[in-house]
Parts: sequence; structure tokens; C-alpha cells
Amino acid sequence: MSKSASSKSNQKAKSGEVKVGENRKARHEYEILDTFEAGMVLRGTEVKVLRQGQISLAEAYARFKGEELFLINSNIPQYSHGNLENHEPKRWRKLLLKKKELEKLREQANVKGLTLVPLRVYFAAKGYAKCLIGVGRGRKTHDKRQVLKEKDLKREMRLG
Repeated sequence: MSKSASSKSNQKAKSGEVKVGENRKARHEYEILDTFEAGMVLRGTEVKVLRQGQISLAEAYARFKGEELFLINSNIPQYSHGNLENHEPKRWRKLLLKKKELEKLREQANVKGLTLVPLRVYFAAKGYAKCLIGVGRGRKTHDKRQVLKEKDLKREMRLG
């Protein structure tokens, strides 16, 4: 067994989920107020690429179209062994939530200044692809600096 395969199996055994991709800048750019776990509607080649750990959430966001929620601008590259049935890398992907969660998210998304940001994509314990959606308020430059200073102070207190 290769090193990467064994580390993935260990990661799955510990937490019950396998992380595929993360939007690292999201928690820096936004103050996350609430999070929701949503299922994803994917095509076969998209699942194969996600299992390889390839996705970019850097410029992605979520938006309502009618009654449905979609993940927009996330980049899942085409499958290398795919044929004519390969997927579009930046297509809109439907997110699956319960009706009450969708209503709550819609209310929060309609508030001025709040944005729906994908934080993480992972495979849950049962093997389904999930997306963690955060409701965030954009931070100003001085807020970002303040948060970084607080993190540095906490780190110094732990180490010293």
C-alpha cells in the first residue's frame, strides 16, 4: 500500500470523513456566522476527480435560483480518462438541503452584507459528497489585521 493511500485510510478512520478540498481564504475574508452541511448532485466523472482530491473553491459561492441552491464557480477539472461524457469543469452544481434549512439559508442570504460561501468539500462516512456552506459577513481590511494579531497573541501564549 502506498503512503498516500494509507494516510487517507487513517484520515477516514479517525474522523469518518475524507476531506477533498477546502476554501482556506474564506475564514480570513469572511466572519462565518452559521454553517450548513449540504449534499451535492454530481456526475460520475466529477466523483472520480473528487476522489483524487482535485477541486478548487477559491472563487466559489452559493446562490439561489428559484427554490434551489447551487454551487457556482467551483472548479472540478475534467477526468483524465473521461471520454465524450466528461463534465464541464465550472458547471453549476445543485446543493441538497432540507426545506427548513433552505428557508433559513434564504432568509440569511437576503440580509444585506451576508454571503453564502463554500468552506469545505468532503466525502461523509457513508461515501456521499458533502459541501459545508457558511453564511459569512465580509471583513474589512482592518478587521482582517485585528484577527491576525489576535491569532498571533494566542499562539505566543500557548508556546511561551
